[in-house]
Amino acid sequence: MFEPVIAPSGTLLGLLQRGRGDGTLHALAAPRAEALAALNQCVLRDPRQDWQVENRSLYYARLYLDLDGPLGEIESHLFSADDLVDDTDHRTGLALSVLGHLASYGRDDALMLLRRYAASGANWAWALDELALRDDDEGLRSLAAPVLARFPVTAEGEARLAAAVRDAYEPRPWCLWEESPLYGERLSAARRQGSFDRWQRQLTPSGPRPGWGVQAVFDWAADGLRRGTPLHVPAARCLAAVAQPEDRSAILAAAAGADGEAARATALHHLVLAEPGNPAVLDLIEAAADEPAVAAYERMCGPEAVERARRWVHRPDALGEAAAATLAARGGAEDAPLVLSALRSTVRGSGPDTRRLFALVDGAGRLAIGCAAPVLRHIYRETSSSHLRGRAARALASTDPSFAAGFAVECLWDCEETTREVAARHAETADARVAPRLRRLAADPAEEEDVQSAVRSRIAPESAV
Repeated sequence: MFEPVIAPSGTLLGLLQRGRGDGTLHALAAPRAEALAALNQCVLRDPRQDWQVENRSLYYARLYLDLDGPLGEIESHLFSADDLVDDTDHRTGLALSVLGHLASYGRDDALMLLRRYAASGANWAWALDELALRDDDEGLRSLAAPVLARFPVTAEGEARLAAAVRDAYEPRPWCLWEESPLYGERLSAARRQGSFDRWQRQLTPSGPRPGWGVQAVFDWAADGLRRGTPLHVPAARCLAAVAQPEDRSAILAAAAGADGEAARATALHHLVLAEPGNPAVLDLIEAAADEPAVAAYERMCGPEAVERARRWVHRPDALGEAAAATLAARGGAEDAPLVLSALRSTVRGSGPDTRRLFALVDGAGRLAIGCAAPVLRHIYRETSSSHLRGRAARALASTDPSFAAGFAVECLWDCEETTREVAARHAETADARVAPRLRRLAADPAEEEDVQSAVRSRIAPESAV
């Protein structure tokens, strides 16, 4: 997976890549050709840090609508020669999702493109899921022949068909096709086989068995580590079920490293749940200070963990970072200076995109650290993560008196629905752009219910006045 190249935040392309509300506002004020070129680049070269969780498709689809943008660039991208050699979701998923939203807004050209790609494209399953939500029965039935032709009537083809039916996000097309006398028998068999495969996997678990003891759990965790599948968290839960009082000394020895890495990680995770207030457990974590130990500490939430965090927060290692996150999430008002210091040093040392900022930004908002507003504004402007920007917006709502008349207004156009919800609750209606935008969000059937609820809470009282 390649790392997206993100343009500077002060450019139109950089704003659109980040999904910022100002991106839409600047695009609508820019020359149309320039705005469309930047928009197409975003859709065809997915700019998200984590494309599986960050939202962009509705944001870009709305801008296509506002610009009355043609879809020729998306068509060329979907049906390029790359589609013959690269069938990954990342290459085409964003473009297909944008087309899905456009189709729901009544763009027939988007609907036709989705049908064509579902019939012949490499990532046909994604396109079919988009159509399952938006196309009519006749359109979906027309795709039965080209889709089922992908599965030859062989043992391998039938197995692949059963997996496709079983794993489909949206079953509607398959159910329609199963009603057809031409394909019904084959698809009924595929559905039964998929159900049988799922049932068979449930009946043949590879995990713990009745009668296991502490050493058997440690051995299971070690076997998982050898296979490249860390099992220390589920193994710790198993340990809680099988451990007896007389096993405590063996578990403590394993936590100190006597039985190998997998057993140590399992024992530490078990102890932080079974004895969360035991200083000896925290001493073991401090002595190791490696990845398993830090992961175990991050599961602790009691006052002892918070008190130890105040001692560890100045450490220049992963345990120090975990301590800062603990104070941000569970510390009191007296910990605000420590959280602010960690926030500033993390931005200086690792930039505005590191995941370590998530907890620290949340903590600045939870503790209402007013002095954090300048660094939160910097994170808001510069991060390429729309999730982190949304957290910064929520923190600014608690720390920055200028938020309602500033960033909250542009957040009404943000790509993340949670950020739009924050904006709907805080944006200053004295800005002439706010009321029309709130009305549009309230009337948009594609908008999330939480956003519309926040919008209605603002519109209803004002309408009554």
